Amino acid sequence: MKSNLLSKSKTAETLEEIHSQWNIEMPKTKTLMTHEIDDDVSLITGEGFTAIKFMEIYLPFLSETALLEKFPKVVVDSGAIKFVCNGANVMRPGIKNFTKFDKDQIVCVVEETRNKFLAVGRSLVSSDELPSITKGEVVKNLHYISDRFWEAAKEVKK
Repeated sequence: MKSNLLSKSKTAETLEEIHSQWNIEMPKTKTLMTHEIDDDVSLITGEGFTAIKFMEIYLPFLSETALLEKFPKVVVDSGAIKFVCNGANVMRPGIKNFTKFDKDQIVCVVEETRNKFLAVGRSLVSSDELPSITKGEVVKNLHYISDRFWEAAKEVKK
């Protein structure tokens, strides 16, 4: 795994790119490091900040709870946990609750009993459509506990 320290200007540019995709307040970080996982995937780390760049999409890393709290979320029942943690997309029948979100927005998936973050994905429909939907995929799962990004981060943090 190749790691690079980004210049101050590149750090500012990267944070601006992330902000434009996420539309949330970004942490004040002076320098970022990129850790290349694959050709099209890198882990971006900074002081109190970890994100994944997957192709041209930035995803918040699952261990960054304070950051994840800023995103819309869907709450799934206990029956969906096993499937979501194995990479399955989130289906409408498993969703118990949700906050407001738009189509194609980054959404966090949370389990209902302990409010633990299970996955991060992209919404396939808006939250306004959910009450009228009874089946089908709602969130495309892009990052989940124990996926290749999670395992790569363990190597980086050693």
